[in-house]
Amino acid sequence: MENKMTETGKMTEGLFRFIDNSPTAFHAVSNAAEMLEKAGYARITGEEAAGVKPGGRYYTVRNDSALIAFRIPEGEIKGIRIVASHSDSPCFKVKETPEMDVEGRYVKLNAEGYGVMIMSTWLDRPLSIAGRVVVKEDGKLVTRLLNIDRDLCVIPNVAIHFNREINKGFAYNPQVDLLPLYGGGDGEEKEKKNSLKKLCADTLGIEEEQILASDLYLYCREKGRRMGVEGEFIGSPRLDDLQCAYGTLMGFLASEKGKEDRAAAGEYGAVYALFDNEEIGSGTKQGADSTFLSDIIDCICDACGRNGMQKRDILSESFLLSADNAHGVHPNHPEKSDPTNRPYLNGGIVLKFQGSQKYTTDAYSAAVIRDICREQDIPCQNFANRADVPGGSTLGNISSAHVSIPAADIGLAQLAMHSAFETAGEKDTEYLVRLCQGFFR
Repeated sequence: MENKMTETGKMTEGLFRFIDNSPTAFHAVSNAAEMLEKAGYARITGEEAAGVKPGGRYYTVRNDSALIAFRIPEGEIKGIRIVASHSDSPCFKVKETPEMDVEGRYVKLNAEGYGVMIMSTWLDRPLSIAGRVVVKEDGKLVTRLLNIDRDLCVIPNVAIHFNREINKGFAYNPQVDLLPLYGGGDGEEKEKKNSLKKLCADTLGIEEEQILASDLYLYCREKGRRMGVEGEFIGSPRLDDLQCAYGTLMGFLASEKGKEDRAAAGEYGAVYALFDNEEIGSGTKQGADSTFLSDIIDCICDACGRNGMQKRDILSESFLLSADNAHGVHPNHPEKSDPTNRPYLNGGIVLKFQGSQKYTTDAYSAAVIRDICREQDIPCQNFANRADVPGGSTLGNISSAHVSIPAADIGLAQLAMHSAFETAGEKDTEYLVRLCQGFFR
């Protein structure tokens, strides 16, 4: 296989860097904010929202783990085009006072599951800890991002000699089987000496007493890589949903690079939303089931002098594109997929349908996306669950319950969703970027 750095290859390398630098939702939002600032977007807070003006480009952050960026047309605004994805992935959250002594010889950490994951995939892998800590500096509470960037922990399996039935199926007890080994000892209790809080303070170069609270998570240390006989597949942690978070952001930024792009966007505002907590139901102040998106739409309408019936007119001409990865046909279990709606890796954009409307796609919104894909020469495929296999939900229907506009749920096909290490198609990220470019234009 020739190692030529094509546009697809460059996109893949960018995706790997983004994921590697985003071990938690806090880091993903920080990295997205940095990319937006480099592109000329100004950060605002709630107090500064009154200064938002037509023709401006802005972003705002909530809880350090969710972000919305937006740009407003200079003239009359007709509607708003929105893409949304999420920043979080299933993992383990470290509990308060986490150190647990084991016979004076080991220190393990007390942790609990965040979201629904394939638990067995977290065992026997190099893990570390990242998140945020809140410290007091100069009399103020300040958030500091933390990444202990080294192989720190492991969740060891029990040897098959002690569990000979494991290959026939095993029910993991998260309070017993899934606690990470953190440190060793010499026969004395070491949980205080090997304090995680002290390690966090040392990593940040501050005093332990300065740390008042933290949100810390285990993350998989595996690096993103190409796989397959021709490098046609990619493997990485957190592809669900950082592949979509990255692809939609790149498309959002690329859709206004030139004057022709801005002219094509015309009278439409553009919004990029990166919500948190999708994996646990979105019911937080920084999740899709909050006022975050509707607050930003109000901000845009206020800046354009539109309210009441005028705002409803804008919403009637708006559209939400919810991007969250989809299940591809599994090579070992093709029977798990619907008989006729069967997306494949590298097969392009996946339109997601469900009769119960856990996915928001309907005939109108599907036609909009298919039309853009046809114009941009992007392959498009369909996903639906088997009628006898209930599927998961995503943020599209939750967001549209707060902002009642036409919406479509899309994704990129992947395998092993919610594994510590997932597999997807190398071509598909670029397809998503191109779709978003066409969508915003």
